[in-house]
Amino acid sequence: VQLQASGGGLVQAGGSLRLSCAASGLMFSRYDMGWFRQAPGKEREIVAAISWSGGRTYYADDVKGRFTISRDNARDTVHLHMDSLKPEDAAVYYCAADYLKAVPGTSPAEYDYWGRGTLVTVSS
Repeated sequence: VQLQASGGGLVQAGGSLRLSCAASGLMFSRYDMGWFRQAPGKEREIVAAISWSGGRTYYADDVKGRFTISRDNARDTVHLHMDSLKPEDAAVYYCAADYLKAVPGTSPAEYDYWGRGTLVTVSS
């Protein structure tokens, strides 16, 4: 299984980025997908998650209204569109896959597979 995250980079505060995660080696449509982030010295935290069908989504409180998670099961890809970025959004962003559950998980321990991460830097 491989999860390849991309799209990170340097952006000014208030700007936007779109992260993508391409999955291979698994039946993508049977996995809930999550985006997590980890800043230096902090624990890995959930940013957003989406159910296998795309019908359910979850957002951390501090990204609600600014970030949007979506998926394309035909292309085995999940995206995270990030608007109105703040310096505190800076972190390494990881995508992760969690086998078919009733609702998408919000804890890193619930996820089965992880990508390597993509770095998001937000300048003030």
